Order: sequence, then structure tokens, then C-alpha cells
Amino acid sequence: MSQIHTLIEKINEADAILVGAGSGMSAATGLNIWYEDSDMLNDTLRHYANKYGFRGLFDGFYTHFVSEEEHWGFYLGMLDLMTNIETPKPTYEYLKTLIQQKPYHVVTTNQDILVHRYFPEDKVSEIQGSWHYFQSKNTHVDQTLYDTKVFLDNLLPKLENHTLPSELIPKSKINGSSLIPWVRGPEFLEGEQYFEEHQKISTFLNQHRGKKILFLELGVGRMTPMFIQEPFWELTHYLPNSFYVNINPQHALTHPQIQERSLLIHEDIHEVLASAIRELEVKP
Repeated sequence: MSQIHTLIEKINEADAILVGAGSGMSAATGLNIWYEDSDMLNDTLRHYANKYGFRGLFDGFYTHFVSEEEHWGFYLGMLDLMTNIETPKPTYEYLKTLIQQKPYHVVTTNQDILVHRYFPEDKVSEIQGSWHYFQSKNTHVDQTLYDTKVFLDNLLPKLENHTLPSELIPKSKINGSSLIPWVRGPEFLEGEQYFEEHQKISTFLNQHRGKKILFLELGVGRMTPMFIQEPFWELTHYLPNSFYVNINPQHALTHPQIQERSLLIHEDIHEVLASAIRELEVKP
């Protein structure tokens, strides 16, 4: 039996599916913005990439800008890109088609808010933060999350030469400290929203305890295996009716203890999901 047939079989057999999506899932959609000099960057981000010489937004996010006004120009450029960029490939659509007939939940370390274009909020856990929110840099006093859409709509038109005027820079409403994106970093706020994201996962697993749960891992790399991959391995080990699938062109790995209940597909995620869709369409 081919790996695609086995993948479809395991999806069909499952009573519930927990999807884990890493950075490789976003890359599979054709987005090449994070780790290379991409032509998908908008004008604001292109300006900063040229000025500071960073290749990809991952480097850009850790660039030391000469002023807070410039840094906010970068933030707004990032938010504009995350909100409006079109994915070249319908990878998430394929995933949705494959799993939507089953109870499912999606846990992701991606902060690019793509997953919410395809799946409702109650079925998604963003466990590493999200560009949906800004937070105070001083979380000891202010644990508020601020909706980024408000800032994008109000402030993007007011950029001047890719820079936000100092009097418009958003500050904490409680203590006046600087706002920063709610994404994993030294000041990352592990507050109420963070725990709610994790609680959704626990609730889903409790609802389907004792049933056949498929752990479907997509594009989790070696940078942060502790957030999705290692918990998936442990859960598969301790839940005897579960099965683990890892689709990753570079790092399709499993733990030796669950080798017999694992399917490892060392192929492009988009092509695997597309092949599975085609199999379903031609099935008599």
C-alpha cells in the first residue's frame, strides 16, 4: 500500500484528528518570506530589507532599528503583509478538505495568522503567539492584548517614508510602556490568552479520550520540537488507540517507542496533500 493510501486510511479510521502545523506548513504554501530575500515583501518591508541587509523576515524581526519610529514602520509593514498576502498554493484548503469531516483541532507554532483564514478560532490553538495581537513590553503591569487590526487600519496610512511619527506610536494604556507583537520572545506574555490556547487542546483531547486519535504533524522543524513534535510522540505512546503521521520533506522523524504506529512521509507537504485529494476524487 502506498503512503498516500495509508494516509487516507488513517484519516478515515480516525475518530478525531489533532493537527500540528509548523513553519514548514507555511513554506509548503509557497510563501518564501521568512528565510530568504523574497519578492513577496511589500514596499515597507523591502525598504528595511535593503537598508539593513536582512534576508527574510525572521532576520528582520531581530534587527536593531535606529529608532522606535522605524521599528513601528517595520511592525506595520509586517502586519500588512501577514493580513493581505496571498498564498501561491492552496495547501491549507487541501488540509481542510481532508480533515473537515472529522472532529479536529489545529495547533500551530506559526504566528503568520494564515491558519485562521481556513479554520474557525475555536478549532485553532496558536501556542507561540500571533500577529493578531500586540502586548505591552512590561507585562508585570499590563497583561492586556491589543487587537492589531485597529492599529493597522488607523496607522498604516500615516506612515511617512516607511516610518511612523513618534506622536502616533502606540503605548500601553495602563503604564505607557512600548507595545510589541505578541509573539514568542524574551517578553512574550504567557497570560490568559496563552493559557486559553492550550486549554482548547486539552479540551479536545479529553472529549475524544479512549477513541482513535490521529496526530497529524506537518512541517515541524528542529528549532522547536518541544512544542508540537515531542508532545505528539508522548501522546501517541500513552494513547494505545492513537496513530502518528509526520509529513516533512526534511525531518520526518518519530520516536522508536511508537515506530510501529507511525507513518513518515519524506515529501513536500503540498504535494502529499494534493495527491491525497486526487486519490479521494477518483475513488469509486
